[in-house]
Amino acid sequence: MSIQPAPPYEPPYVMAVFTNVRTPDDTGYQETNDRMNEIVRANPGFLGYESARTPGGLGITVAYFRDHDSLTGWREDLEHQAAMAQGRAEWYESYTLHVGTVERSHGYVRDHG
Repeated sequence: MSIQPAPPYEPPYVMAVFTNVRTPDDTGYQETNDRMNEIVRANPGFLGYESARTPGGLGITVAYFRDHDSLTGWREDLEHQAAMAQGRAEWYESYTLHVGTVERSHGYVRDHG
């Protein structure tokens, strides 16, 4: 399996950058995260996401949506809202969310042929 960044999407589109530090107790986190992945993928405006965690514990997830309405639909999903509340109560020491509109997007992939 090759690791690749999310592809460039046709602008304009919306990105949500979720940067976080988690608590030591992640009981139930993975199951909830898996369910959130199922739900967001069912959103017709969801384009994709990238996620990474540093050895020091800083996590960054960037999710891409076709438009603000798609992102709003994700934010207002009742299961997602419950997961956000649980995250604040149990899994996150701190987090920041940045939302922006992407105006330009391009990419590069090395040709190994």
